[in-house]
Amino acid sequence: MTTQSETARVLADYYAAFSTLDVQAFLPYFHEPCLLIGPDGMFPASTHAVLATAFTTPMEDLRSRGYDRSELNVRHTKALSETAELVTGIAMRYKADGQVLERVGVTYVMHKNNTGWKIAVLILHDPNDDRTPA
Repeated sequence: MTTQSETARVLADYYAAFSTLDVQAFLPYFHEPCLLIGPDGMFPASTHAVLATAFTTPMEDLRSRGYDRSELNVRHTKALSETAELVTGIAMRYKADGQVLERVGVTYVMHKNNTGWKIAVLILHDPNDDRTPA
């Protein structure tokens, strides 16, 4: 299996777990430590317990807006080394009736350790920004 197909599988599994809105279900997909970067700033998380606090409010918000599931539309992948890969795409979030709830630009820095590929850095950004990393 190629690195890109391995990370694509991990991210697809992460999106399936995220779609449950159960924080404990998707925390294992993150490296310890990890870093979240978004419009509100940076959130460094040294452990999964710390990371869980960053997701509490967003999960409640999605639930209140009728969220049903998410899918990742990968736009770009780039292997940076044997243990690092960059993945950029659009997170599509849907309501139960199939309507698009929102589109979120996402960039992941994936890191491979002795347990497999994990999300080391998650960056949320404008989904309409067509700049592609070199």
